[in-house]
Formats: sequence, C-alpha cells, structure tokens
Amino acid sequence: QVQLVESGGGLVQPGGSLRLSCAASGNIFSLAVMRWYRQAPGKQREWVAMITSGGSTNYAPSVKGRCTISRDNAKNTVYLQMNSLKPEETAVYYCNLALNANAYWGQGTQVTVSS
Repeated sequence: QVQLVESGGGLVQPGGSLRLSCAASGNIFSLAVMRWYRQAPGKQREWVAMITSGGSTNYAPSVKGRCTISRDNAKNTVYLQMNSLKPEETAVYYCNLALNANAYWGQGTQVTVSS
C-alpha cells in the first residue's frame, strides 16, 4: 500500500510563492507518474501538473510558466513550486501517484491566497 503525505501549504499573499511537497511510502515511486491536482470550494478537482518517471513534465494552461513540478526519487518526493499566486488559486492541493492500473491520493494540503 502506498501512502502519500502532502505538506507546504499555508497562507500567502497574492503574487507570493509556495513550494508544496508530497512524500510517498513504498518502493514504486521512481516508476510512477506523479500529478498535482487542486480543488477549490464548490468546484471540481482539477489537474495542475504532472511529471513522468523519466522527468518529462506537463502543466495546465492556467499555471504554465508560473509553476514547476519536480521529483527527487532518492527521497520519494515530488514538489510543486508555485509562483505569482492568485486568490482564485485558493484550494486544497492533492498529489496523485499512478502506476499501471493503480492510483493513490494524499490527504491534501490547504493553500490560501489572500491579502
């Protein structure tokens, strides 16, 4: 069983930055595709960014150029660096691990963008 634990959320002013982390248990992390999602109050969960096992990345158009996803396989950890944050990006951010037909979710970390 894989467990994912997100951290790094908090309160940040508009235009500020945060770095989210997601630590995975188990020994399949290096083989897996890792994704970040977010869910704002009253809205559906939306995909933010992904990174393959080989390090290829892709981003939602709304965050491209402002966010960077990266991974450290030695630490079983994926990161999401978010810059120039906007109030509408207030949400719970979740990481997702996918390998073959299996997918796992963390419990989420709250990001609040407000002055």
